[in-house]
Amino acid sequence: MTGKVMAGVATLEVKFEDKRIDGRSTFHVVGEGKSKGAFNFFYKVNDRFESYIDEEYLVPWLFIRNTHEGNYTVDDEVRFNQYSGNFSSHKANKKMKPGTHDIFSAFYYSRTLDFSNLKVGDRFPSNFLLDDSVYVSFIEFAGREELQTDLGKFRCLKFKPMVATGNVFSQPYPMEIWVSDDQNRIPILAKSAVVIGSVKLELTDYKGLANPVTSLIGNSK
Repeated sequence: MTGKVMAGVATLEVKFEDKRIDGRSTFHVVGEGKSKGAFNFFYKVNDRFESYIDEEYLVPWLFIRNTHEGNYTVDDEVRFNQYSGNFSSHKANKKMKPGTHDIFSAFYYSRTLDFSNLKVGDRFPSNFLLDDSVYVSFIEFAGREELQTDLGKFRCLKFKPMVATGNVFSQPYPMEIWVSDDQNRIPILAKSAVVIGSVKLELTDYKGLANPVTSLIGNSK
């Protein structure tokens, strides 16, 4: 009904702070998402997520969630004990396997994997905690492509993560994600089919990367 609509803007930032949890040095990752313009009138979004991720092993020690989407609100804080294999939130205290991720640490950990010998159709597991439940997911490699964006043309690795079907997703592999085919693994583009249509997320800016962007092979539009 609405065609192509700019629904909102999201940011993802690593803050280098000297914060130690359970004796471990951590990266502080902050993700924010906000709806824009006319979209606020019928479904306002104001989300903030924070993850404190072990600098060496890239597993989480603390995850803070503040979700405000329309009439849906969730504020929670999850503490991971990677030594004993349990987590505690505002509503639960449960066992988990050591090495279990939150949604952000799973993303950053996946970026460190060696993809050089991947073949189309190869899958690797990604276990993460969400809403006090541990999900065993898989990410499928879908090949290499070149993408033209407003920032330029990038060589990309394409993946299809498995998600839980339900009120939002009607199939287990509805999403396609392209990340830069270099050491940065920047998320360039994501497309997803949802129950009522589709959404697209496109990278608009980046800075402070650890490595040269060797995947950029063409000028911007």
